Amino acid sequence: MKVYEYGCENKKTLLMFQCSAEPSWMLYASAEALGRNYHVFYAAADGHNPEENGTFTSVEKYVEDAVSYLKSKGITELDAAYGVSMGGSAVMYLLATGMLPVRKAIIDAGITPYPYPLVIRRLIAVKDLVTIRIGTKYRWLAEKAMPPERWTPAGKDPEEHYRKTFEFLAGPGFTSKTIYNVFWSANNWKCPEPVPRVDTEIEYWYGEEEKKARKENLAWAVKHFPQLKPVEFKGFAHAEMVMVQPERFYTEAMRFLKD
Repeated sequence: MKVYEYGCENKKTLLMFQCSAEPSWMLYASAEALGRNYHVFYAAADGHNPEENGTFTSVEKYVEDAVSYLKSKGITELDAAYGVSMGGSAVMYLLATGMLPVRKAIIDAGITPYPYPLVIRRLIAVKDLVTIRIGTKYRWLAEKAMPPERWTPAGKDPEEHYRKTFEFLAGPGFTSKTIYNVFWSANNWKCPEPVPRVDTEIEYWYGEEEKKARKENLAWAVKHFPQLKPVEFKGFAHAEMVMVQPERFYTEAMRFLKD
């Protein structure tokens, strides 16, 4: 895992976790924007970073490695934490285990553990692996689901943006083992039961277009973190804001994070 730091001159600290099945650079712009106000530690997950080889193991290890890095820098508490999708799982695991105190946290469409029998969960993980592999092999299918004109950040060329993305996703660095582990772990990470009460202020974000898909995730999150406040964003899909609209993301994040 590699940690990228932004806004090193700022006193307030923020730990940022990425989503699954996307190259880590997709969130660089949003991390840099948060660096205007925070010392941001962006943890690029193993198996997702073109700058280094690695295989993603689990959400638990992702969090443990990030916390270990922070402690090596003398950081024993955080002003804020943010994570999207699998990264949202990481934020919940961080809060539930109490590895570091966190004052405010944003769980953006965070994925929660499945309640299904083991055999069903294994079959779902295999299905997810096959789905992603098909999407990385046949770019036209991915473009149909996520049109480049919508999913390319402003100022970037859609053709170049998608070419770069799919060169990584279809390349040797993004392995089938990483894909399987990502989806297995994001849907089956181990949460302490019961979750100790934490004083962290929490928002759970989701896009209007993923409301049905996040219904069970949100219900689980509210049960385990009763202080959590849901926030729905009209016209957005899963992880769209942080990946495609960094300025809107920055505005919404600061709305909640500001004192």
